[in-house]
Amino acid sequence: MKTIRANQARGPGVLRLLAGGLARHAVLIGATFLMLYPLLWMVASSFKPESIIFTDLSIWPHAFDFGNYIQGWTALQESFTVFFKNSVLVAVLVVIGNTISCSITAYAFARLEFRGRRIWFVVMLGTLMLPYHVTLIPQYVLFLKLGWIDTFLPLIVPKFLAADAFFIFLMVQFFRGIPRELDEAAVLDGCGPWRIYWKIILPLSMPVLATTAIFSFLWTWNDFLGPLVYLNEASNYTVPLALRSFVDSTGQSAWGQLFAMSVLAILPIFLFFLCFQRLIIEGVAQSGMKR
Repeated sequence: MKTIRANQARGPGVLRLLAGGLARHAVLIGATFLMLYPLLWMVASSFKPESIIFTDLSIWPHAFDFGNYIQGWTALQESFTVFFKNSVLVAVLVVIGNTISCSITAYAFARLEFRGRRIWFVVMLGTLMLPYHVTLIPQYVLFLKLGWIDTFLPLIVPKFLAADAFFIFLMVQFFRGIPRELDEAAVLDGCGPWRIYWKIILPLSMPVLATTAIFSFLWTWNDFLGPLVYLNEASNYTVPLALRSFVDSTGQSAWGQLFAMSVLAILPIFLFFLCFQRLIIEGVAQSGMKR
């Protein structure tokens, strides 16, 4: 009898918990749909005739028309094959440059002793407070005198010079969590700083290196201002600049083709993040942990 009464008393509480959980999930699902609706609408609009894009707000097209993709791919002066190649080239080189240069700089700040280390580390952190627009004009003048305008060099070369303080700080925090006893043991075995960096630090730092590579790729792929400032010829355009070319000076646009090419531009980012999201979370979480 006591068991039956206990179960009867517990029943309303379980129902309340179940109802509360269902309500929270319903709210989260609704909020997710609201946030994803613009993206879903853009994908659906890429398959619609341009005449009904802004009159039909549904996210499921009545008929799938791939004409916008076929026409949009060759609608500009150059085909999107050229623009995608340019974006891939710049993004890959930026990933390589950031990963190498920032890891070397972070290793020096985290593991080596040299005069003025703390001062230079503070100066490096101070650059995080400078907006990109503050240094844009001096950099443009410098690259103009070097003859680098309308080339990919202004977008790539600074990345090989440890220009991204955020990634340096992220790696410094991660490297400080690696036990120094490993360095001491390596020194006893005759290893120098470079061998310690290559044989010990880098193999143990794959999560933060992957995080740096992923964010570098995403930010470079989406970058619009840098290519807009430094690139002039259409043959050098990256994907974001090419998408902007669909809109003319009067504000008119081939919206269907624009949406179709925007979907293709987002696809590599989505797949890249989907494949490596675990490494992003692991790298950021471990870099912020106190050990």
